[in-house]
Amino acid sequence: MRMTEQRRVIARVLSSAEDHPDVEELYRRASSIDPHISIATVYRTVRLFEEAGVVEKHDFGDGRSRYEEAGDDHHDHLIDTKTGEVIEFFDAEIERLKTEIAERLGFELIGHKLELYGKPIEGAEPSSREGLIYKRHAQDGGDAA
Repeated sequence: MRMTEQRRVIARVLSSAEDHPDVEELYRRASSIDPHISIATVYRTVRLFEEAGVVEKHDFGDGRSRYEEAGDDHHDHLIDTKTGEVIEFFDAEIERLKTEIAERLGFELIGHKLELYGKPIEGAEPSSREGLIYKRHAQDGGDAA
């Protein structure tokens, strides 16, 4: 793919994002760097990046496609249905179970996405984060932890 200057700006915005922005948010951030970028350019570029495997598309149940830079650091998502907060996490036990289930069904697991949806239990504190690697992202795009 030909990397125009506008595509470079969009790539930098995606690369520096610590959340999962939708196209409108990507446009807002990119156009603050280069006011000549149109929303149509952002839509086309995101589609090209997705087809090339540069970004991953997510649907977290809010009606908007959200994006993050594709990378080697696999993680899953827990979405707070009340606030829209997204928690990225990695759990070795879940990874082992997914592989085991695929094998039991006669498959070699070559990829997966796991998105969990929930709401906080009132008054409850997480019982254990042992074995978890996680990062919280507020709905507005700010890093929450």
